[in-house]
Amino acid sequence: MSPLFTLEAPCSYREEIRKSRFIAHAAPVASADDALAFFSRHADAAATHNCWAYRIGASYRFNDDGEPGGTAGRPILQAIDGQACDRVAVLVVRWFGGTLLGAGGLVRAYGSCAANCLRQGRRVPLLDLAQAEIACTFAELPLFKARLRDHGAEVVQERFDEQGARLALKVPRPNLEELRRVLADLSRGRSMLEVLDEP
Repeated sequence: MSPLFTLEAPCSYREEIRKSRFIAHAAPVASADDALAFFSRHADAAATHNCWAYRIGASYRFNDDGEPGGTAGRPILQAIDGQACDRVAVLVVRWFGGTLLGAGGLVRAYGSCAANCLRQGRRVPLLDLAQAEIACTFAELPLFKARLRDHGAEVVQERFDEQGARLALKVPRPNLEELRRVLADLSRGRSMLEVLDEP
């Protein structure tokens, strides 16, 4: 499976196509509510159309905002997918310049404006993170933490009791097996990495 990317920060791109002005705004989003809030912040009520799309994993939506069906929102979504992006929202605002673009011209204009905006943005790889837990003794804790960092794992919560620590982790899924082996070796088999969200 090819890697997916999200944006590090919001970005914008402007283009004029046959006298119509287009501005694309793109941003990383974590939920549909984030995407809709982003669209409402950047939409321009004075523009002719505010067309948008977002992709968050298997969840997506798009809106043509009065353009002929399939000529705006869907090409924006296809640009998101074509740029291997996820957890991204793109809004393309259009001010009509008096020249009709036709259905094919609209598809190309919205799609290329969205794609160019995403190309200009700073992209970061989107890691598939698993949620996991592991218990260890107080003596093992510093060593475990060093090895966790070596494998890209992040400690999100620590709980302590008289036996030692229980660590809640986020671990890049491709690193799980190697990390499981390393931690089992360090603890001589006493500590096993437990994955809480096995696919």
